[in-house]
Amino acid sequence: MKDLLDKISSYNLFNYLLPGIIFAYIAKLFTDYNFIQDNDFIGAFLYYFIGMVISRFGSLCIEPFLKWVSFLKFADYRSFVAASKKDEKIDLFSEVNNTYRTISAMLILLLLLKIYNYFQVLWSVPNIISQLILVVLILLMFLFSYRKQTNYITKRIDANNNTNNA
Repeated sequence: MKDLLDKISSYNLFNYLLPGIIFAYIAKLFTDYNFIQDNDFIGAFLYYFIGMVISRFGSLCIEPFLKWVSFLKFADYRSFVAASKKDEKIDLFSEVNNTYRTISAMLILLLLLKIYNYFQVLWSVPNIISQLILVVLILLMFLFSYRKQTNYITKRIDANNNTNNA
């Protein structure tokens, strides 16, 4: 277990594992759901996955919403790539920025889970229906994440090709 944790990057630690652990802990306190695992090995993977889901929610839902309401303004991606080559701290700032987005997403998802938990009890929604809804939502989120990541890779390739040709 220690070897596994030694190999995890700071990005993965602060954007996936830590939010997943905190989410599981707070969800147990404030809802009827308990994601806490007795087995640390299984728990580490589950919390990491929960954190990944939280991070993807932040990337796909929180970030676009905040851009839409003009709370955020991003630099052009080519400018980001060029500036990152000149200033290595930009990557660190971007990582910290993503951590803030993930923590915000975690808190929003906890609120949504609390609301869902209330209505699940109120309307006696069977667990199988809740599980099906969860699987479909996670599937859709990862499909859109895959598309978004593919677009980032394409933009990065284009930005590097344009920088090298200039």
